[in-house]
Amino acid sequence: MSFSNAHFLSQIESLNDEKLQVFNFFWFRRDLRLDDNHGLFKALSSGKPVVPVFIFDSEILKHLREADRRVLFIWQQIQNLKSQLQEMGSDLLVFYGSPLQIFKQLFSQVQIQNIFCNHDYEPQAIARDLKISKLATDNNSDLKTFKDQVVFERSQILTESGRPYTVFTPYKKKWLSLCSNDQLGSFDGASFQKNFFPRKKKSPLISLSEMNFTPEAFDFSPAQVSKTLLSNYADHRNFPAQPATSQLGIHLRFGTVSVRQLVKQAQKVSDVWLSELIWREFFMQILFHYPQVVDQSFRSAYDRLPWRDQPAEFKKWTLGKTGYPLVDAGMRQLRETGWMHNRVRMVVGSFLTKHLFIHWLKGERFFADWLLDYDLSANNGNWQWVVGSGCDAAPYFRIFNPMTQIEKFDPQYAYIRRWVPEYQTPQYPEPMVDHVFARQRALENFKFLKGDV
Repeated sequence: MSFSNAHFLSQIESLNDEKLQVFNFFWFRRDLRLDDNHGLFKALSSGKPVVPVFIFDSEILKHLREADRRVLFIWQQIQNLKSQLQEMGSDLLVFYGSPLQIFKQLFSQVQIQNIFCNHDYEPQAIARDLKISKLATDNNSDLKTFKDQVVFERSQILTESGRPYTVFTPYKKKWLSLCSNDQLGSFDGASFQKNFFPRKKKSPLISLSEMNFTPEAFDFSPAQVSKTLLSNYADHRNFPAQPATSQLGIHLRFGTVSVRQLVKQAQKVSDVWLSELIWREFFMQILFHYPQVVDQSFRSAYDRLPWRDQPAEFKKWTLGKTGYPLVDAGMRQLRETGWMHNRVRMVVGSFLTKHLFIHWLKGERFFADWLLDYDLSANNGNWQWVVGSGCDAAPYFRIFNPMTQIEKFDPQYAYIRRWVPEYQTPQYPEPMVDHVFARQRALENFKFLKGDV
């Protein structure tokens, strides 16, 4: 018997004792919490025993580095969920494999009335859910999905002509006009917790090594943000040496916090931080309506630019050895911590695409490999914003000067000294490209876009 089959059987052992019992399943995905979870609330209030499930998707994991800390973060959150559910007398079934194959096995072993989960908006996830929905229908069941990771989704915010917004400011204005207490209501399932299926025998949790992952121990930021930080957010958020940002990206990505609760907190304290949450939803609806942006420029003319293929230069950028200290500090911070300050993300993105004139998609993919808070829609949207190819983008002629950015946002060189200690010593490299030359080269290359964008 293979490991996967043995593990599968160990998870459903007690369910097999209840063959005449009809269950509802709740499938945790980007919503790793028990409180204020829309789909979970619907499952628990459905009247049938609820079996909570999580699947480590091998189709996703096989593309990640074996030291990827995001897998450690997810594994820790799953461990926490299992402990919480076990304290309630239930448990979380945890599988490893293809979700479609896992559910095929479940349908063959257990009577499932419905599978409940929350919406996902990425193209691959939508395709996956369509397959599982068909599988459920073929087994006289339904895949029931709900809005949870955003306040407004899909086509809930449209222009007067019924089209998706492709410019942020009017989208934000409409978002704010529609946001109400009804949209921010909490899904409190505490009174329904008795509806979790009781488990006398606890199932084992698959180890990281069994999934071929070996990340080092790491302390992740807590899933909370202080009122003081938010009160000062507008004034301090652009200074990378200051601990002035929420660090909630990874928690939003995997749903360990409720976006509804965060929006209510932002409404009381910080309009600027609220705008960042709205940007997140703006990029999600862009990805939903224009899935081609995953690997193409929103403004297709940008894909015809004479982008340079320079592996050696790209490697210097990835290693933080460009000779521009703010760029190098950001890239080193990313590789060591899995995070980079947002102001610095714009600087390093501009440097790659406009100083080196290397395609934005290479930078986007590198960030996808290293960012703990990587989210496809936001990462893609922000990279396209920087280069100018996106739906709501900085103009192509905006080229960040990586030295004047220091004067504005790290004038004491505190951030740079933290990550580039050899700066201003003989060991630090000379700039790999002259700023004036690189800026002029980029503008020359962008010239023919004038009639297209």
